[in-house]
Amino acid sequence: MKRLDLETKIEHHFCDIRDLNNVSKILNDFNPDFVFHLAAQPIVSVSYESPLETISTNVMGTAVVLEALRKWNQECNVVVITSDKCYENVEWVWGYKETDHLGGKDIYSGSKGAAEVIFHSYYESFFKSPENKVRLATGRAGNVIGGGDWAKDRIVVDCMKSWADGNTVEIRSPDATRPWQHVLEPLSGYLTLGVELSEKDGLVGESFNFGPRSEQNRTVLELLTDLSQLWKFNKAEDAYQVTDNIPFHEAGLLKLNCDKSLFHMKWEANLAYKECVEMVGKWYYAFYKTD
Repeated sequence: MKRLDLETKIEHHFCDIRDLNNVSKILNDFNPDFVFHLAAQPIVSVSYESPLETISTNVMGTAVVLEALRKWNQECNVVVITSDKCYENVEWVWGYKETDHLGGKDIYSGSKGAAEVIFHSYYESFFKSPENKVRLATGRAGNVIGGGDWAKDRIVVDCMKSWADGNTVEIRSPDATRPWQHVLEPLSGYLTLGVELSEKDGLVGESFNFGPRSEQNRTVLELLTDLSQLWKFNKAEDAYQVTDNIPFHEAGLLKLNCDKSLFHMKWEANLAYKECVEMVGKWYYAFYKTD
């Protein structure tokens, strides 16, 4: 925000997403046509350190946004973003569909599943009413990577920071497979969903997955090998080492089925895996290595 001087270009407010009065005041003052709810505690490791804070932020925060919208009840299109971690991951080889079971073995995943349950409860109880003017849906995506992310305990961020300091990074689950996608991909999905919500009644109250094609899934080791080459490492062992220290549960396999988004909105990911990795690796390399 500071580098782009966004503070002088947009109206922005900072508040606790769990503060109903403040969220309601912002809605009333701003009177938006579109709302994208992304506020969350997004880090799995932090959910182990602060489980109640994670649940409060991700579940009650979502409930507060929905309650504020319910009370406001003006014409508006709302996209509530949760996560691909909202599914009960049994690590099967095919992608999860929007109708699959919600759940999670860790607090973060459970909080995202719970946020989805709260969303659908609010929809059935209030937003389905003929008097309701708010049109809303949820978007589910994950394993998003891209320049400008500095969050703790994220594999790409950990690598970029370590490599910039000349250090080798430790990786916990080298064989874990993920649908890595550049941040621009799900953002395009959320924006498309917002537009389609404003034009099509059939999408209201629905949930949609946003992710790359299944053949673009890669292991953590493959991702780091490709990124390390962009950072001009000659030997993989100089870039990363595998550690047995695994402080919390991590899924080994996760895929999304995005057919619903393709069918209803003609949305699909555009970037190939190689393009995604190059955009990410080159961004961070330029940031750290360019004076």
